[in-house]
Amino acid sequence: MPQDSYAPPDPQAPGDSAALGETAAEDLVHGICFKTGPPRILGAELEWLVLDAERPGETLPPDRLTAAHDAARALPLHSRLTIEPGGQLELSSAPAPSLSGCVDGLQADLTAVRAALRSRGLVLHGTGRDPRRPLRRLLHSPRYDAMESYFDRTGPAGRAMMCSSASVQVCVDAGYEEPGPLGYGRRWRLAHLLGAVFVAAFANSPAHEGPYAGWRCSRQGIWNDIDARRSLAPPADAEPRAGWTRHALDTEVMCVRSEGEGPWPVPRGMTFRDWLRAAEATGAGAPGPDGLRPPTAADLEYHLTTLFPPVRPRGHLEFRMIDAQPGEDGWLVPVAVVHALFDDPEAAESAYRAAKALADTHGPRPSPRNPLWQSAARHGLADPELRTAAATCFRAAVEALPRLGASRHVQDVVGAFTERFPLRGRCPADDGYLQLTGTGARS
Repeated sequence: MPQDSYAPPDPQAPGDSAALGETAAEDLVHGICFKTGPPRILGAELEWLVLDAERPGETLPPDRLTAAHDAARALPLHSRLTIEPGGQLELSSAPAPSLSGCVDGLQADLTAVRAALRSRGLVLHGTGRDPRRPLRRLLHSPRYDAMESYFDRTGPAGRAMMCSSASVQVCVDAGYEEPGPLGYGRRWRLAHLLGAVFVAAFANSPAHEGPYAGWRCSRQGIWNDIDARRSLAPPADAEPRAGWTRHALDTEVMCVRSEGEGPWPVPRGMTFRDWLRAAEATGAGAPGPDGLRPPTAADLEYHLTTLFPPVRPRGHLEFRMIDAQPGEDGWLVPVAVVHALFDDPEAAESAYRAAKALADTHGPRPSPRNPLWQSAARHGLADPELRTAAATCFRAAVEALPRLGASRHVQDVVGAFTERFPLRGRCPADDGYLQLTGTGARS
């Protein structure tokens, strides 16, 4: 679950395990990507822009932004606090057995962080994409330097993703081994169909110029463009474990960790499978392509953290397609809705029926490069199919929340969002929250 399981392996220990063979690598990915059992664990990761409360359209000086991060780090938090390359602040919950267990800790931490920032004239702002220019990378490390070098080969989308995007990521268990409404196979398929509904319903990154002009969810456009393969889901008709294993090993290596403070190698056109086979061909311990050492299990674990599909299997399912949400409590809505539609059996069945109606539009192309996902990002819930599915799913989620023990506050927030947006065919982008101008910023 979010708090610890996505932390990359220690970059100072790249050789901390024996050289890995191709069969062992396949077995490792196959074994860790879907860990099945009764769905009962929930987690969330919340990313925020940090803005000046009075002049939200201005870019903060690096020293002021860093001081704000240091103040937040000094707080006694339940969640793990990290900083994204552009200075976005992220809170990751600990795995929780219930919705209240997940959101209560995050709410308390957000209250503390907001107070610390407010004393410095700053606020947290929930939006999927920062429209301010120029893009500035605050963090510099071998990892982020290598990521930037890799992404620059395919255009500006990689820098935009690193420095200007923010999301609400929700994590749920993979499901049962057996088939049925809560089986991992159906949850995996459902995640990719409903993922488009989530893109549309929670779209909160409207673009008014540039390559995504007119899109409700320009953040999704950025993710779509960072890489030819890295942001894709496996083929829709593939068995989940086998499909993800092939996809992971056949995606290019972004970078190779090395000891010390020097730059990390950024190979060109080498998949992880290529690296494995080259190492096997040259023999144990011998240099591989471009003089690279043989890959280890730790290298494979790191490689998996550099894959950014809309739904990432890391033992559980991580939903990565949801824009950061406006308002102090907007983040509660996607956390509660995803939990309800995947962990309440009755709501899950309603969601599955709604999702089946979207299958033809989704088609065989992987998410997010198929007509359903493209329409979700461009048009939000103005798309009639997505609007119908969203209305059904949000109603089911509202009905499920009392059964899941949601607090009255969570129920009210989700109910108000449902009435304001999905039931009217609208999304937060239609309210224009991305405008960072005027005398104040919405937190």
